[in-house]
Amino acid sequence: MFGIAKMLALQAAAGFDRAVTLAVRMGLPPSEESAPLDWGNEARLAFLEKLVLRYDALDFTQFFPEPRAIEPMAREEGFAVRHLRRTDLAWPSAYEPFLPEVREQYQSTLENQLGLARLFRRDRPRPVAILIHGYLMGRLPLDERIWPIARFDELGLDSALVVLPFHGRRADPARTGRPEFPGRDPRIANEGFRQITGEIGSLSAWLRRAGHPAVGVIGMSLGGYAAALAATVVENLDFVVPIIPLASLADFAFEQGSLSESPELRAREHALLERAYAPASPLARKPLVTPERVLVLGGKADRITPLSHARRLAHHFRAPLAAWHGGHLLQLGRNEAYDRIAELLRKAEIV
Repeated sequence: MFGIAKMLALQAAAGFDRAVTLAVRMGLPPSEESAPLDWGNEARLAFLEKLVLRYDALDFTQFFPEPRAIEPMAREEGFAVRHLRRTDLAWPSAYEPFLPEVREQYQSTLENQLGLARLFRRDRPRPVAILIHGYLMGRLPLDERIWPIARFDELGLDSALVVLPFHGRRADPARTGRPEFPGRDPRIANEGFRQITGEIGSLSAWLRRAGHPAVGVIGMSLGGYAAALAATVVENLDFVVPIIPLASLADFAFEQGSLSESPELRAREHALLERAYAPASPLARKPLVTPERVLVLGGKADRITPLSHARRLAHHFRAPLAAWHGGHLLQLGRNEAYDRIAELLRKAEIV
């Protein structure tokens, strides 16, 4: 009987993922600017081939900027769960796009030129987790309810929610379509990941200067991709936990049926996308965090970022993989999987 109940729960979780994905596709208007990948098959492939050649001619050894010394503006927002102090942080991102041809488009959203975070802490700084939300999230009042901040506090961990580019308060308030980032244009996705990793590096350094003895990153879904990428870019991270992560934007496009209908064109497009996204792919970079300080969490019934994404990251980082039996949105079994985070942090003597 228990096996049947578990199977039904898995089917429900998978079905819920599919239903919500379809609802989001149908309910969100497209981006206001026509992205190259919204064109017809041949034009789309021609754009990708030209972009790959453009990237091949560039030097990416200094692609990711060095962390900046920041002094965030701090605004106290009262006390949160378990009497934790809640402080909103904002600082100039000072981001300069890598590709000059997308600079005007990328910089046109003034709200995105501020880095944003919300810090939850006790009076004395403790080890801290930088928490990175998923796609369409970034609304801090909601995010602080989704993340188990009280549980992290019990463990002895402070928390810092960050906001991804073009999400939450970093979005153009006049925008009615999908966020520009990651979008369907690999140039914008690469710029967005380049921007957030720089901000994570700068925030991490500031948190250490503020007295936090250890800093790590935990990201969910799209934030899981950003966390994994940060683990290949930001030096001295103490732990990394991608949760139900995206691992490959090319694979995601394939799995969601966004590529060409022709098998031959679809294979070409997938291969070109892998190369176009490579500058900001965690799978294309060497990890800077040792395997014993990395844990990947996936969902067995996940139909948005399937377990195969978590497996690819776990293999790349040579790290353990744990999975709850639910999906991306109905995260059945999440509490047991989160026990593995506590185990990771204790073994690493972080808490």
